[in-house]
Amino acid sequence: MKIQQMAFMLVAVTLFFMLVGIFVLVIRFSSLKQSSVILEEENAMLLVTKLANSPEFACGASFGNSKLSCIDADKIMILKEHMSKYIGFWGVAEIEIRKVYPDSGVECNLENYPDCGIIKVYSKNVNKLPASSNFVALCWKESSDTGVYDKCEIARLMISSEDKT
Repeated sequence: MKIQQMAFMLVAVTLFFMLVGIFVLVIRFSSLKQSSVILEEENAMLLVTKLANSPEFACGASFGNSKLSCIDADKIMILKEHMSKYIGFWGVAEIEIRKVYPDSGVECNLENYPDCGIIKVYSKNVNKLPASSNFVALCWKESSDTGVYDKCEIARLMISSEDKT
């Protein structure tokens, strides 16, 4: 009888520790999914900053001193026309630049540039995650009676990743 009681007790203790272990694993994996979402958001924000300072987008020294988070709109409009060479280069689903003020809501093309508000640089036809964005200076060259001058406005560089779920 005592051996049978001992066997039941060992089974009960083993089952208890197994349940505790399963409970710990469930909590650990739920926080793992949350941390992966946070990590993806951080990577998207870093990509936005990296993209704004990449040679394809950055102003460089064309507007005086080299500026951080400055996008050359003239380069972007040319890049937009030749985007087929860059498909998959940045690993994103959509790249868009929106002027903050004045927001005309008009998409840019070569006919209405620079009197427009949205430059859709690249867009894949897939399900997209919400966009990550960062404020940048959007600069281009303009001419007047006195000569050529630099014009800069505040814009948002927005990047959407592909939703793989």
